[in-house]
Amino acid sequence: MAYTVKQLAQLAGVSVRTLHHYDEIGLLTSPVIGANGYRYYDKRSALRLQSILFYRELDFPLAAIKTVLDQPGFTPITALREQRAALEAKRSRLHRLIVTIDQTIQHLNGEKNMSTAQLFASLTPEQERAHAKEAAKRWDAKTVRASQKKYAAYTPAEKARIADEGNAIYADFAAAIPCGPASAEAQGIVPRWRNHIGYFWSPNDAQCVALAANYRDDPAFRKNFDAIHPGLASFVAEAVRVYAGKLAS
Repeated sequence: MAYTVKQLAQLAGVSVRTLHHYDEIGLLTSPVIGANGYRYYDKRSALRLQSILFYRELDFPLAAIKTVLDQPGFTPITALREQRAALEAKRSRLHRLIVTIDQTIQHLNGEKNMSTAQLFASLTPEQERAHAKEAAKRWDAKTVRASQKKYAAYTPAEKARIADEGNAIYADFAAAIPCGPASAEAQGIVPRWRNHIGYFWSPNDAQCVALAANYRDDPAFRKNFDAIHPGLASFVAEAVRVYAGKLAS
């Protein structure tokens, strides 16, 4: 089935001018130009336009979208999977923002107490990577280089998913603080934390303990963790130490 510019624009919810612009910059060219001079698009064009619009939803600039779509080996289904992961991550971030707003409203109404740091608490994958990099330095430069290479290979969607996973893990650690670091609740989170660290490097048991201790002992890192919940850095360090001790026994 062939679609005119106007028909495709209406189906996609964009303006005819937008499609003309995409054609001008080579982002979405019409495969057929009729004898009447009209541009006609096919189903393949519609799928490419869908991919463009998903990338725009993720705030990709047009030049970057063109680079992605035109790269050798590009497949629409791979792009859709990455876009889905990135949109899921975006939804999760928006959900956390809404939760923070609700909690802040409760705080302002005197229903909930929040520290100033908790108003802005968040961990990014870049910060987590810095944590791992700093700990890896204690052993050898080869480990640091491998960690950097591993992280650089992730797609933006994967990095967003990793960030969301890390945020969820540390939020769960914070929720387990009243139970104690040796509790079943806290100990159940440690394996998830260790798997998460695997996105950056692969520490052994002793290195995991040292990494978690670094969260507590390094002032900059402790500040990031304790912004989520006071005492979180020390709690994670102790929970990991207890877990490693059980493995060694």
